[in-house]
Amino acid sequence: MQAAKKPGVIINMGSSAGLYPMYNDPIYSASKGGVVLFTRSLTPYKRKGIRINVLCPEFVQTEMGLKVASKFIDLMGGFVPMEMVVKGAFELITDESKAGSCLWITNRRGMEYWPTSEEKAKYLVRSSGSMKRSSSQVPLNLNVQLPESFEKLVVHTLNHNFRDATIKVRAPLRLPIKPNHVLVKIIFAGVNASDVNFSSGRYFSDGNDIGSRLPFDAGFEAVGLIAAVGDSVNNVKVGTPAAIMTFGSYAEFTMIQKLLPCLLQGLQLQLLWNRQDRHLEKRCLLQLLLGGLGNLQSSSQN
Repeated sequence: MQAAKKPGVIINMGSSAGLYPMYNDPIYSASKGGVVLFTRSLTPYKRKGIRINVLCPEFVQTEMGLKVASKFIDLMGGFVPMEMVVKGAFELITDESKAGSCLWITNRRGMEYWPTSEEKAKYLVRSSGSMKRSSSQVPLNLNVQLPESFEKLVVHTLNHNFRDATIKVRAPLRLPIKPNHVLVKIIFAGVNASDVNFSSGRYFSDGNDIGSRLPFDAGFEAVGLIAAVGDSVNNVKVGTPAAIMTFGSYAEFTMIQKLLPCLLQGLQLQLLWNRQDRHLEKRCLLQLLLGGLGNLQSSSQN
């Protein structure tokens, strides 16, 4: 379409398993989640006349669907009829406002776009006054009702298996905020390969005393919005977007003393690649870079 400069619609086939966890098949769930996020990231192609959307039906009566326990299918409202899936596809085709959209189809709720209004309410904020993009929109007009308690992940036993090592708990939100601290409402948390090293206690130098630290908060990095500030904080306002790198990022809220102006993951490799004397006849060897940094550098080379 892009090469021929012809408008059109592409519909990716996802699944409801890409919208919420499917514990009995996490690989399938993760792959479908990737399809959903990939589709949403292609929204800008609408400017070129190409609209890319994704269909996410619940269980359809297919060969794979028939392998799911009938009790669970009944609990979910039964199989979604194929006619409903086709109807959803035609809606994504005919509605020219839809680009990067995810249409969730269930027998329980019918056809509904994801994120739902309830999901959007968890992270979207609206600025006061004009909706024009300008520096006046930061900080945003954030109206956060501070709860008495919040959920977070804690490591309750040392184990390399992160799922076995952690548990979700509800903790009290301690108010007022400390004078030199801010309270961050976490919107997105970063998942790291090193989470398992942390949950197994390998990041603590005093190895003989790791057990006495339990339970401790999990998560290394996150982005969110300032929900409240301490009395001595003058340079940060409620509603300001914030990036943090501190323990306890797998939580709904966290209280911290330092914010980051920006995240620098991968910057050292990018600087190395940009500064080296690059010639077509030369080759570059990447050694022991099998994680995120290796992927970043390999992508930049390609």
